[in-house]
Amino acid sequence: MPPATVNLFGSSFITWRGIPLVPSNKLKIENGKTQILLLRTGESRQGVVGLYQPGLPGEQGLGLSVKFTGISRKAIASYLVSLYSSLAVLTEDAVAVLENVEVGKYHDYKDTYSK
Repeated sequence: MPPATVNLFGSSFITWRGIPLVPSNKLKIENGKTQILLLRTGESRQGVVGLYQPGLPGEQGLGLSVKFTGISRKAIASYLVSLYSSLAVLTEDAVAVLENVEVGKYHDYKDTYSK
């Protein structure tokens, strides 16, 4: 049976024991092994929360600022889009790292269904 998926940010992600696995190009894969960051999120769960600057000039959303920068000679409009955000870790056990996770081996579910 394939792993369960969850829909986040308009995309599907596989889960491990109900926890979504969100890929990132910020962690290296060397010799088929990598690290996995584990984050507990939410203020009510004493996890990791996002912080945004309110009242930005040209604010379009939480921490999102759009500023018109001009029109080129070819009539192309330009905008500067900036996202101002940070995060706060509310307790020291809200973040963990799994090291030496083997990602080179996986089960091919096609074989299971073809029998």
